[in-house]
Amino acid sequence: MFDKAITTLLPRLNGRASRREFLRTAGGIAALTAMPSALLADQYPSRNVTFVVPFPPGGTPDILTRLLGRKLGEVYGRTFVIENRGGAGGSIAAEAVARAAADGYTLMMGHIGTLAVNVSIYPKLAYDPRRSFVPVSSVAKVNNLLVVNPSLPVNSVAELIDYARKNPKKLNYSSGGNGSAAHIAMAAFADAAKIEMTHVPYRGTAPSVTDLLAGQVQLTMTGTPAVIGHVHAGKLRALGLSGLKRLASEPNIPTIAETLPGFEANQWYGVVAPAGTPDAIVRQLNEDIRKAMSAPDVVDLLARDGAEVWVGSPEEFRAYIAQEIDRWADLVHRANIRVD
Repeated sequence: MFDKAITTLLPRLNGRASRREFLRTAGGIAALTAMPSALLADQYPSRNVTFVVPFPPGGTPDILTRLLGRKLGEVYGRTFVIENRGGAGGSIAAEAVARAAADGYTLMMGHIGTLAVNVSIYPKLAYDPRRSFVPVSSVAKVNNLLVVNPSLPVNSVAELIDYARKNPKKLNYSSGGNGSAAHIAMAAFADAAKIEMTHVPYRGTAPSVTDLLAGQVQLTMTGTPAVIGHVHAGKLRALGLSGLKRLASEPNIPTIAETLPGFEANQWYGVVAPAGTPDAIVRQLNEDIRKAMSAPDVVDLLARDGAEVWVGSPEEFRAYIAQEIDRWADLVHRANIRVD
């Protein structure tokens, strides 16, 4: 269609054609060829959008994606269909999204595992977080909360470290799967504390917390929103937060850094799309995600659950992903974390 339009636009130039006529024609061609991208942005989205969560329902990624999907749906008047696709630390979902059409109708809530850690722990990863996706926007950072079953005779991070050193490999910690945020946070904690524990991966955060409540495992460190209710109910004991400062909403819960200076292992999340997604659509989504996440009700809701809004440009998010890949590759090497 565009070839025909350009042909129609071109005058029948001959050797006597003026420079002015040529430049006028060239300008028309440039304007015409720029139209498809602009039209895409103006018409997007013309149908519902699939928003992939790389983990089963119930965890922090699911909670965040549903919140943002609802907000974007209100903006665009379209449904952002939440699709939970767990497995392999989020890699199964990430691989599927990387292969999806680059048209803006498939998005993924990427996180520390899918976008930074998996590339180091899965030797046969079928996607490259640096090349398979275009970063759209960072979304939020979430404090992990170190919690134990009340039957474990420890009441502080220091007591937990002492207990683990006296009972090497006898403590079992749960996570939402290999390469999940909880897995990486606990590996970082064990590395910093110089202790050995046994990792028990589950198919998602919800079953990992269920077994912790039942006493099948003794502890975990996962997103605060997923466990703070159980802490308030007295079903779990909170020992420490993974951030560098205490939460205003939970001032009595210390940070792990108060015992292990400098320790930080927060979760982070951001939206990505398949590589090749039109820049105009990426820019539009970035603008609307930033507005949605900065709404006072969203900021307040996340703050109550130990999270903070964290938004920026696609370029800033891309640079952060690259930085995190390098950071966690070092830990993966030291802790010998590997998944075949």
